[in-house]
Amino acid sequence: MAGLNLNQEAINRKKIKRIIIFGIICILGFIMLIPFLWMISTSLKIPTEVFSMPPQWIPWPPQWINYVSAWAPKGLPETFNTYLKNTLIITFFNTLGAIVSSSFVAFGFARLKFKGRDFMFILLLGTMMIPVQVTMIPQFILFRSLGWIDTFLPLIVPNFFAISAFNVFLLRQFFMTLPPELDEAALIDGCNYFDIYWRIIMPLSWPVVATIAVFSFVYNWNDFLNPLIYLNSSSNFTLALGLQTFTTVYGSSYHLMMAASMLMLLPIIVVFFIGQKYFIEGIATTGLKG
Repeated sequence: MAGLNLNQEAINRKKIKRIIIFGIICILGFIMLIPFLWMISTSLKIPTEVFSMPPQWIPWPPQWINYVSAWAPKGLPETFNTYLKNTLIITFFNTLGAIVSSSFVAFGFARLKFKGRDFMFILLLGTMMIPVQVTMIPQFILFRSLGWIDTFLPLIVPNFFAISAFNVFLLRQFFMTLPPELDEAALIDGCNYFDIYWRIIMPLSWPVVATIAVFSFVYNWNDFLNPLIYLNSSSNFTLALGLQTFTTVYGSSYHLMMAASMLMLLPIIVVFFIGQKYFIEGIATTGLKG
């Protein structure tokens, strides 16, 4: 009986510990949601209610017309349809370029043996420590000399050259967890290394590829600095730059800005929930071999 009581007490302590941890997580999660809830609330207010004290968390009546006004602002040469199209083009090609180029480079580091491979990989990882500000001006001078300013080329072309060392690292570590016997069997059957990469390695790597796709999509969808540097014409603006249109020298339309931000955020939420399974699997199964 004493042993049973001790076991029951241990079980009860574990339950209490789990309840406390769950409660702490819920509280922290709610705190992190406060800015998001404020954004939703502000997007449904009239201008005079935005900074009212005490804050009105549930505006009544809700101003759903703010979303219509945010999508097609009056008195502006461009609508969010243009910004959305530009953002989709840049994000799609950047995501495609990141997956193709990074996986190709990672395949070479993971599955091929050549002199200096490890040194080159370490050198690649070393580029992660270089601040973006160091390369920003040389890149701008290069793209200006090529005549690419105010085009999408500076925002798209670099991603087809595996510029993200993190993506290469993540893919390389995943590729190294796959049995090398797959390569040997394929070579015996007459495949070359490109066939091994395209027909064997990539189909087995969907979790990590989906992870890279989600990372790349979110980064390029929200990117503000690079479009700000290279795009001058409003017809080339992305959604991130388009949010500036609600800020003028005469004031800021925060209710419309929050409505536009909500519209901009929806695709990210959808992509994350669709790719959540592969995202978690890709992170969890990426080993540290090698």
